[in-house]
Amino acid sequence: MNRKKIFRDLLKTAGGLIIFGFGSFLTIKANIGLAPWESLSMGISLHIPFSYGLTHMAIGIVLIVIDLLLKEKIGYGTILDAIIVGLTVDAFTVIDITPQPVNLLSSIGIMVIGLFIMGIGQYFYMAAGLSCGPRDAFLVAIGKRLPRIPIGAVNIGICISALLLGYLLGAPVGIGTILSSFGVGIAMQIVFMLLKFEPRSIQHKGLLETTKILLSKH
Repeated sequence: MNRKKIFRDLLKTAGGLIIFGFGSFLTIKANIGLAPWESLSMGISLHIPFSYGLTHMAIGIVLIVIDLLLKEKIGYGTILDAIIVGLTVDAFTVIDITPQPVNLLSSIGIMVIGLFIMGIGQYFYMAAGLSCGPRDAFLVAIGKRLPRIPIGAVNIGICISALLLGYLLGAPVGIGTILSSFGVGIAMQIVFMLLKFEPRSIQHKGLLETTKILLSKH
């Protein structure tokens, strides 16, 4: 492992997160309900002088602190995830080059496309191996502390909590919420299968390990 490889992985991570952010933007653009974490970000943003993207970024930063307190491994990918995705959503919201949905069918189509684009972004981001995003690290941390509960059930519990809080704060919930809650995993699995990618085989590099390589002379 050398600095050149790390720089390539950083670019791969950033590119993947931008792609993921664009996909997330499309699921919001569909305007038929938000996914759990997006719902929480949107709900909070309605009550503070922050845009959706800045709120999403702030939640990510808070989760990074929690992940560290829970002794989870974080890396440059974790930090970039917390920053890039929210800013990308904000940027595409300002540019707004995508067509407006004209009916429910077109809204569902935009959301499904967004979910698959998110899956492609996840492929590039995860394949770089620079550690999980703050939300995934939080899931792993909680899962370790509830060993008798399946990780899928833990994920559902976290998502329901985020969704409920977002809804209570005024975020829109609808058919898209159900579609995204189940569809994001399905779309990701299809993308990974087509690209023959197994995320569990990736050995992630932590922040300290990566920094040492970047500061080395080789």
